[in-house]
Amino acid sequence: MPKILLVEDNEMNRDMLSRRLQRKGYSVVTAHDGQQGHSLACSEMPDLILMDISLPVMGGWEVTRLLKTNEATRNIPIIALTAHAWVTDREKAFETGCDDYDTKPVEFGRLSEKIENLLTVKK
Repeated sequence: MPKILLVEDNEMNRDMLSRRLQRKGYSVVTAHDGQQGHSLACSEMPDLILMDISLPVMGGWEVTRLLKTNEATRNIPIIALTAHAWVTDREKAFETGCDDYDTKPVEFGRLSEKIENLLTVKK
């Protein structure tokens, strides 16, 4: 059962996504801010990370940069989740090291496909 780390500060989004991912057969670990997300990524070594960008304590861009420069975590796929749908945000996601990008509100079918694709590539 693949493990997904969901880093999301909005409790409703976190609960909804977590339940839907669990129903799809994933083990889900959640973090409510960037610092906790970074810590859990290092200790839990998830198979994939869903990273909100606008986070308290430490932003999603910063957490992604730290994880992608760390030898132990650099190969964990990260999907940026953001309400910002500008082309420049998408470009910044890839420049920062994200493996994919999705916008909020989350369309679960599309996100699920991206998750499955990245987990298949990782194998």
